[in-house]
Amino acid sequence: MEDEARPVRQLWVEEKKGRGRMPDPVRTAAVRAVMLTSVTLIQAMVAFFCSVTGSWLAFPVTVTTVASTVAATWSVLDVWVTRQVWRQRNGVVSEPSSTARARRGEQSAERLSEAA
Repeated sequence: MEDEARPVRQLWVEEKKGRGRMPDPVRTAAVRAVMLTSVTLIQAMVAFFCSVTGSWLAFPVTVTTVASTVAATWSVLDVWVTRQVWRQRNGVVSEPSSTARARRGEQSAERLSEAA
């Protein structure tokens, strides 16, 4: 009897976030950029330690670190470009009054009229 009088507490309460989940192409590019950047940082540390100890690996590792730095920079730019392309294709504002949604509605109406 006493247990029934207690209010039920939820174990998990979801709170509204300020930003939603990133679109899948942007998330994929971001994960790729983080992985390449982390590998580049590890390579830079290895190159530093090899050069401090005077190892013969210092030069090859330094060369590959420079190449990895270029690749990591390119991947970070890829995240930015992918995000911009996704925004242009899918619209920035997700409201019914958005011009991007209105245009998509017009395009789908045109396709339906062409198919008929």
